[in-house]
Amino acid sequence: MITYEWRGHFDNAAINALHAEGFGHRALDDDWWRQVNEHSLGWACARQHSELVGFVNVAWDGAVHAFILDTLVAEGVRRQGVGAELVAVAVRESRAAGCEWLHVDFDEHLRSFYLERCGFRPTDAGLIAL
Repeated sequence: MITYEWRGHFDNAAINALHAEGFGHRALDDDWWRQVNEHSLGWACARQHSELVGFVNVAWDGAVHAFILDTLVAEGVRRQGVGAELVAVAVRESRAAGCEWLHVDFDEHLRSFYLERCGFRPTDAGLIAL
């Protein structure tokens, strides 16, 4: 059984490993706990037993705009609705915090996930690589 928690505690090593698996890079030593506590509206964790198997970060502008970042699901539990439920928790908690908009950007291969499974609608946007 997978459980979900808003603003749940996590270990930096676990989130760094999940991030490396999700984005296909070597495990880093980032201080995610400090980062999300200083800059995020919140985050959702998915756990199978005590193991972190999913995560989504919700950054915000401090007012009405929130932003989905780093949606991550461990390979062993992908395609079971974990990512969609993480996003649903983020939607619910962002709304409860008074946000009026929840933004997400994504690579083309994730289009159906965000638009069809999670209910986002397409918009025009711009991006500058820095």
